[in-house]
Amino acid sequence: MKIDIMTLFPEMIEAVMRESIIGRAQEKGLVSVSATNIRDYALDKHHKADDAPYGGGRGQVMLAEPLFLCHEALCAGGQVHTVFLSAQGRPFDQAKARELLAREHVILVCGHYEGVDQRFIDACVDEEISIGDFVLTGGEIPAMAVADAVCRMVPGVLPDEEAFTAESHWAGLLEHPHYTRPENWRDRPVPDVLLSGHHANIEAWRREMSLRRTKQDRPDLFAHFIPRDKTDQKLLRRIEEDEQT
Repeated sequence: MKIDIMTLFPEMIEAVMRESIIGRAQEKGLVSVSATNIRDYALDKHHKADDAPYGGGRGQVMLAEPLFLCHEALCAGGQVHTVFLSAQGRPFDQAKARELLAREHVILVCGHYEGVDQRFIDACVDEEISIGDFVLTGGEIPAMAVADAVCRMVPGVLPDEEAFTAESHWAGLLEHPHYTRPENWRDRPVPDVLLSGHHANIEAWRREMSLRRTKQDRPDLFAHFIPRDKTDQKLLRRIEEDEQT
């Protein structure tokens, strides 16, 4: 998995993506996350990457040509899928992360200032992605979030596949609660079932908690949930009965 991030602040990307799980994965050669400075492709000695917008208005707009030249250099030698991190983009979710995982090489473009010259987007960008209905000062944090979400699913990055398939959003549900030592913390005990050693009961409890949590906290997700078997149907009936009492 190769991810290139086009940015005005490569040090910001490298400081995060060289640490922890993704950093170790890069050391092992499982993934590659690289930051390229767009200013290195500027056409003047001052490395100018932005200018005033046509039509007037406040702020600056990132120039198309440095972006294009940077993108062109990163595209050399292979098939590339280019994503622009944008407030106008499609909301990023686990399904989109899995789509990007299927790509061999992804370029993430970080905008800044008031935006990016639309002509670059029209010429080079395959899709726009947003990480939420809010505005940040630049695309670096969204790009790192996308890169992390994708890279952690590459085989070998996490100990086993269940490390991410059992988590929130993988199958349209939120994850169950977690507990660790001590058994009783400030008069708050761990649920008895987790101490029972009965694995089938533990799994049933975790599934039920996942269903309850999703229905309560993310009804938008729960509205699309389809029971996977009779056990799910039984759990759902129990949850509905509890709500009616």
